[in-house]
Amino acid sequence: MADRTFLQWPFFDDRHRMLAADLDDWARAHLGAVDHGDVDATCRALVADLGAGGWLTHTGAGEGERLDVRALCLIRETLARHDGLADFAFAMQGLGSGAISLFGTPEQKATWLPLTRGGKALAAFALTEPQSGSDVAALATTAVEDGDFFVLNGEKTWISNGGIADLYTVFARTGEGPGAKGLSAFVVPADTAGLEVAERLEVIAPHPLARLRFADCRVPKSALLGSRGSGFRIAMSVLDVFRATVAAAALGFARRALDEALARVSTRQVQGAPLFDLQMVQGHIADMALEVDAAALLVYRAAWTKDSGAARVTREAAMAKLFSTEAAQDVIDRAVQLHGGDGVKSGEVVERLYREIRALRIYEGASDVQRVVIARQAMAARQGGM
Repeated sequence: MADRTFLQWPFFDDRHRMLAADLDDWARAHLGAVDHGDVDATCRALVADLGAGGWLTHTGAGEGERLDVRALCLIRETLARHDGLADFAFAMQGLGSGAISLFGTPEQKATWLPLTRGGKALAAFALTEPQSGSDVAALATTAVEDGDFFVLNGEKTWISNGGIADLYTVFARTGEGPGAKGLSAFVVPADTAGLEVAERLEVIAPHPLARLRFADCRVPKSALLGSRGSGFRIAMSVLDVFRATVAAAALGFARRALDEALARVSTRQVQGAPLFDLQMVQGHIADMALEVDAAALLVYRAAWTKDSGAARVTREAAMAKLFSTEAAQDVIDRAVQLHGGDGVKSGEVVERLYREIRALRIYEGASDVQRVVIARQAMAARQGGM
């Protein structure tokens, strides 16, 4: 059983504690044997189940509502602890519809959020391009105004839910200014003419990913999110919220690895005594527990700060994402080591976690990018205080 004492920290309200307990019960009942063989079908089924369970209501805020980032983080942590694909399915509903929640018109929210929150439409966030990953300002996909339409041309890659999504939040260059100043965001239904799945991408921990191609893809002006030229701000605002949830997923993976390691060292016998009796093993367990708690503090500080009304949590989210993903990689690696040969056996929990965690240190801002962000925020704080 994962440690639950952190729920008593002052970051949380009673509603968060109830949410975590209820979701843990639901996950035990629904996620015990998730089929990772056909990821497309499984993700569709997971989204439907999460919608039916009411959990996807947390992924989007309708008119007059606000996203509860602490709830998002608790859900991602809990789902990741039970099953990585379930966490992925939940997370993409939030990321894919996040721009609609934060910047959509009443009509856009009324059209799409009931579908994404109900598990009836899969969402995706189409930002990354072959030549622009972390450098969002360098993206090359264009959206040219043509009467009552915008015409999109270009490519997106490493798009989660690519190929199975029903709608894509797409970022393209509309040219109001150079670099980041000339980007806009659009809601593009998957069946729009000119949008095609150019390639499906396979990775070490199976997830639905694709490269998309836009060839004279016409969308009405009503598809524009926010105002022209506000795409960079929209993308950064969405990532500002959901970057902390990536850290929460990493935390969930780490907690599961620690639980698996504790079970292993308490039952595995070495020379007639539990493996845990070895002081070196106790050292590993201590380091793992320390990293888990430190990650949790950073994750829920970022979430609480955002929920408390902060306009941006760039520094807090970057710290949470960097530390939690790196720490989780270390915790999981130690768990694999403590399992010996079984740790690299296909199908073992820790082997699956080892494959799951690696991508989190890359997507939504790689670890080295987060270091740059943190350093710049630290310098800006110093200069602002002088």
